[in-house]
Amino acid sequence: MSRAETYLDAASTTPLHPLAREAMAEAADGFGDPSRLYGRARRARMLLDRSRERLAAAVGAAPDELVLTSGGTEAANLAVTGLARAARRRRHLVVSVVEHTSVLAPARALAANGFEVTEVGVDHTGRVDPAELAAAVRDDTLLVCLQHANHEVGTIQPVREAAEAAHARGALLLVDACQTVGRLPVDMAGLGADLLVASGHKVYGPPGTGFLVASRRARLRPVLVGDERERRRRAGMENLPGAAAMAAAVAARVAEAPGEHDRLAGLSRRLLDGLAAIPEVVVHGDPGRRLPHLVAFSVLYIEGEALLLLLDAKGIAVHSGSSCTADTQEPSHVLAAMGAITHGSVRVSFLHDATEADVDRLLEVLPAAVADLREMAELDTRAVERAAEGQ
Repeated sequence: MSRAETYLDAASTTPLHPLAREAMAEAADGFGDPSRLYGRARRARMLLDRSRERLAAAVGAAPDELVLTSGGTEAANLAVTGLARAARRRRHLVVSVVEHTSVLAPARALAANGFEVTEVGVDHTGRVDPAELAAAVRDDTLLVCLQHANHEVGTIQPVREAAEAAHARGALLLVDACQTVGRLPVDMAGLGADLLVASGHKVYGPPGTGFLVASRRARLRPVLVGDERERRRRAGMENLPGAAAMAAAVAARVAEAPGEHDRLAGLSRRLLDGLAAIPEVVVHGDPGRRLPHLVAFSVLYIEGEALLLLLDAKGIAVHSGSSCTADTQEPSHVLAAMGAITHGSVRVSFLHDATEADVDRLLEVLPAAVADLREMAELDTRAVERAAEGQ
């Protein structure tokens, strides 16, 4: 990626790690169907098994607990829907209102089909109250869903407490770790997770890759059907080059990330100090329990998308709002749940090799962009007032 562009949207997607690129090329050259019995197929199976072992080891799981998917969204859908399809008596779910839509949407679909779903709120920092979550768990609760860290504001959730509350009533815990694998220590046993999802392209792997870890306690029925791959939990030909690349990226990032935590947290502090000089800026998220590389804030009296475009014109890429695509303009359900301002929201997230110069570049451009947009908004308001007076 060209350094002429200041890329500050690592929470959306990341470039391919050099080791992932190398692993992908090697796997692509050695193609073969791992479900067959000839030599090429056996080599493909060995490579797939090796990739599965590396991914499982990165999150403290057993290789046979890991299901390869097309990404975090499919992994989350399979976890929620697949578990519900296999359920017999338990038909109640607990989810936090700030989960990613890949968790919320299948849970709400189940609510329209005979399941009960309790959505637990958050405080102004975006954090779930463990006591409130525990009170929502019932004897018929099948699954509790709580993300490791929020994808929009970076708040780290009380996952361990959620696991204790779920297990006390015989329920399972699903942890969305798409924002934390390769950035924070992620261990199934340490988190108390029974199911865990991750996405390849958020951890320097290729797009279209991801995985679900489903412990032996979690009985799943597949969402995709048609063959018996992935131990009958996910149909469809395995993406062998993608799996090899994702495994290489995850292994590399798990080894590299601990040495970067403090430096990235320092970049976040540098940005926060700069934001303090801009009038009417509100910072979101928990000030202490947060991802080190992510800063979210709202600039009052402007639209976030307009600010995005102005920054893009200056070669700076950031994210605004909650939508996963540029095609929708829905307000952030996370900020709304926090009681925060949803207009003018901006998320800045640093790649592992981000520098102080990246932060300074944003702070060099941001104040003038904000001032220009506020001036335009004021002119629009005056024009509307004059038009109204003329009627």
